[in-house]
Amino acid sequence: MGLFRRKSEPQVDKKQMVKILYTSDLHGSDIVFKKFLNAGLQFKVDVFIIGGDLAGKALFAIVDLGNGKYRLENQEFGRDGLQKVIDEIRNQGNYYTIVDQKEFEEMQSNKRIVDEKFKQAMSEVVRGWIKIAEEKLKGANIPIYVNLGNDDPEFLFDVIAESDIMHKAEGEVIRIGDHEMVSYGYVNPTPWHTPREQDEETLYKNLKEIVNKIEDQSKAIYNFHAPPFNTHLDNAPLLDENLKPVVKGGEIVFTHVGSKSVRKIIEEYQPLVGLHGHIHESRGFDKIGRTMVFNPGSEYSEGILHSLYLVLEGDKIKTYMFRNG
Repeated sequence: MGLFRRKSEPQVDKKQMVKILYTSDLHGSDIVFKKFLNAGLQFKVDVFIIGGDLAGKALFAIVDLGNGKYRLENQEFGRDGLQKVIDEIRNQGNYYTIVDQKEFEEMQSNKRIVDEKFKQAMSEVVRGWIKIAEEKLKGANIPIYVNLGNDDPEFLFDVIAESDIMHKAEGEVIRIGDHEMVSYGYVNPTPWHTPREQDEETLYKNLKEIVNKIEDQSKAIYNFHAPPFNTHLDNAPLLDENLKPVVKGGEIVFTHVGSKSVRKIIEEYQPLVGLHGHIHESRGFDKIGRTMVFNPGSEYSEGILHSLYLVLEGDKIKTYMFRNG
């Protein structure tokens, strides 16, 4: 994996009790990100943690037809309707780009142009989040530790590095009070072949290298995007060969899709807590030996924040509460 550095700054001052607000799978939603910050301020947390999948899933090309006219797919509208269309796109966590007819036609046949438009839109949204965080948290001195997930291109780490308030979590051992947190955003293979996937053997090897940097596992926080296999955190619809949910007796069939490597690492090292995401419909908690593991779930496209409020005290979880709204 290369160099794995222990990071000491910025860090929360050591103290007996640490309050954390955790969320994951925001997928480009400005609304969910703002709600996350507001909830953390309400709970007076010491640390914000984002477990991965910042990136949205779709890019819409709005064609500028000239003379104040625009088109999105088969819908035409004027300047008065432009902002409404943009708001609808962004409220679902998706991206938009405004192009002329020539650019639009080039996008149909040139994947490189589409990729560049996606990169620009993703970067602008994360930079917008940085600005929002700097304004909302001004003077509060609350760090936001950010992991990338399987859907996130790694150039977003470079965007995060531009911030003084949002900090890359992956590749670091981060002190949160007297706890150590390690993070990893790669997941076991999925049917969608997303940007950050690894086979279970590679995943286990890399996770083992990460967790071996921890000094005290009894107080450790594992921030791994993939949930552990065969828990309440990794239930997802079983898919057929066309990637459609399997239905039997009128009910969708669910199956466990989490990582066996993540589970094995937790079984072997027994950290205090595991923070996970990835499987949006599998909000819940479970226990693997002494380790409590959590997945807050996600409804980003509805503008609903799913988060976990967690209070740690020494080698104990003092309080935990799922929050949505």
